[in-house]
Amino acid sequence: MKLQEKFKLVRSEKKALLAANYYNMETCKGILLAARALEQPVILQLTKSSIEYMGLMTAVSIGRKISEELGVESWLHLDHCDEIQLVKKCLEAGFDSVMIDASDKQLEENIKVTKEVVKIAKDFNANVEAELGNVPKLGKELDSDKYTKPEEARYFVENTRVDALAVAIGSKHGFYKGEPKLDLERLKEIQQATNAFLVLHGGSGIPNTSLKKAIELGIVKVNIATEIKDTFTRTLKNVLTKSDEIDLRKTFPEAINSVEKLVKEKLRAIAF
Repeated sequence: MKLQEKFKLVRSEKKALLAANYYNMETCKGILLAARALEQPVILQLTKSSIEYMGLMTAVSIGRKISEELGVESWLHLDHCDEIQLVKKCLEAGFDSVMIDASDKQLEENIKVTKEVVKIAKDFNANVEAELGNVPKLGKELDSDKYTKPEEARYFVENTRVDALAVAIGSKHGFYKGEPKLDLERLKEIQQATNAFLVLHGGSGIPNTSLKKAIELGIVKVNIATEIKDTFTRTLKNVLTKSDEIDLRKTFPEAINSVEKLVKEKLRAIAF
């Protein structure tokens, strides 16, 4: 099933798909073990830096092969890409979905860049995601003046024909200082303004109750990345400080299990 079709289905059921970033074989395996255990589909996400680290075809093979071996329905998504050439390479490598992020540009320039990617992706029948407003990057703070405006969301989608739209409603990338407060009234207005599939970035650290409310108001894709890196690394550090074991086949499994546990919690929050 194409990702666009799956989005339509989960939206009609007031559910969402979890989109989880992976950074190596171990984090990918943890994500997919959780999806298999709960019999849930999942979106596997790669960023430019992860692709550079693993290599494009190696990264693709890891996601595809583990999904196949575990029998998990999954899609491969390029997350937060600002290079059209990389978008093309990923589509040619078989990605189901790509995100072009020109959210740091003026509205008309964002539209221009996004339209170009939508045109390229059409030949691959791939899902295209863009961002409007500003979901703060790592180390940046929230600014309500940069939240997505409903009227601009309508204009943006009508002029780009983008499939999915990442909205700025109070989430951010990285860790939060205190409990995040989503602007659910704004989300409701955005949902009424456009039929695009709405995406919530910065899902790490958002309370499950807030996630459920956002999904009820139209969010069909919830991204997590920071928590995956954090739980894997912290668990591995803990294992290594307790032992002199050097065999990574014995030290990595506990970290993989921690990712699996985390992703299970997220899947239960958004898919049930």
